[in-house]
Order: sequence, then structure tokens, then C-alpha cells
Amino acid sequence: MGDQNSVSVNVKAAYDECYEKDNDGWRLLGAKYKVQHIIDVCKGYTFNSILEVGAGDGSILKLLSDQNFAKKYSAVEISESGVNRIKALNIKGLELVQMFDGYHLPFRDDEFDLVVLSHVLEHVEHERLLLRELKRVAKMCLIEVPIDYKDGVDNRIKHFLAYGHINMYTPTSVRYLLLTEGFKVINDLTSMIEPEVTRFNTYINQKKSKSIVTDLKITAEYGAKKLLCSLFGKDMQEKRASAYTILCSKEGENLKIF
Repeated sequence: MGDQNSVSVNVKAAYDECYEKDNDGWRLLGAKYKVQHIIDVCKGYTFNSILEVGAGDGSILKLLSDQNFAKKYSAVEISESGVNRIKALNIKGLELVQMFDGYHLPFRDDEFDLVVLSHVLEHVEHERLLLRELKRVAKMCLIEVPIDYKDGVDNRIKHFLAYGHINMYTPTSVRYLLLTEGFKVINDLTSMIEPEVTRFNTYINQKKSKSIVTDLKITAEYGAKKLLCSLFGKDMQEKRASAYTILCSKEGENLKIF
């Protein structure tokens, strides 16, 4: 069995061959919007060196590099198949890619300008341990999580576990987690699943027949949610959000009680 110093054996096994599966189109589409969120939330900041933790198949780093977001890139990943995929991408500016144990980052304090943790925290058994390592090795942190915690979520446990989501968040709970670990919120944004992503999931992943009616329904539902959010402001945006992106700097000590 694993302990708090490394990813549990069963969790590690679940991801070992994850990126050998042919899901390139789906991953790249997801990365397209994740990268846009990173760029949007980091406006006004420039970074020389970036580390992505839990870099998956490297799609995010590849798109960031293609847009000259930074000069130097590094990646760590618990999956050997992921590491192999990242190496095969020939990412411009990629200096290092290697496996890690899920918690210990083999880097110096403040070695990077920015560390990116995109759709990883929901998979992590001991969130605070990883967050402390992120805080140690980078001057700023960019974290994005899905907003899975909504009414009736306890009836969908099998659904979320099928995606490896063992933690549930709201924007408020993410902020609380980060603030209690000594991070300072610099900028944030909420986002909803784009119609392009919903159509891909419907027609490609779920293999449903293409239909003008379905297309119109997907577009209309997205438009209605956007309208509600524009009318009722940030509270509604956070309730309707499918993902939350947050840029943080380091402010205080790690968890300190009393």
C-alpha cells in the first residue's frame, strides 16, 4: 500500500497506461480551452520558466509553447505512458520531462516562475501535501479544477470515479483550501463547457447520431446559461461554472492553526 509520501499503488496502477489509449482528439480539444483559461488569467504577467505537474500527454504544454507563453518548460507525471507521449511531442523549449511519485518535486525552492496544475487536484489523495510542494518550487501557481460539486452529486459517485475524480470542489472551497495553505489569490475566472466540447462528447465519445435538433439544443442551453450569468453576476457564474481557474502567489506559511 502507498502512504502520504507517494501515490497509492492502486491509484498509480490506474494511470500507468492511461495515455496509451487513442483519445488524442478529446484531450487536445480539452487542452485548447484549458490553455485559453491559463492565458486569460495570467494577463499582465510574463514567465520565463514553467513547470506543469501532472502534465498528462503534454497537450497543454505543447499549446502553450506554440503560443510562446514562456521560454522554458518542464513536466512531471506519474504515468510512464504520459511521459513517453510528452517526449514524442517535440515541444519547443522543453527542458525536462520525468516521472515523479505524485508528491515530491525534485526541484529547488523557487526554481520556476509558474507551476501549472490543470485538472489534477481532483485526482489527488492528499491535496495539501502536493500544494505545499507547488508553493515551494514556484513563485506563482496556476490551478484549474472542474466544478463537480452540485446538487445530487452523491448520487453520481460512480460517474465521477470513472474519471478518477476523488475530490469535489466549488470555487469557494478551492479558495478556502488555497488561502489556508498560505496562497494569495491574484486572479481567477469561471468557465462553462463550450458547445464544441459538448458536441464532441455527444457525437464522438458517446457515439450518438448527429442531429440538427441536438446541435440546436446544445447551443441553446449554453446560450441560456451565459445569459443567466451575465444577468446575475459572479454568484450565478460560480454556480453554473464547469471549471474554475485561479492564479496565486505565495503570501504566508503553510497550514497554521491557532
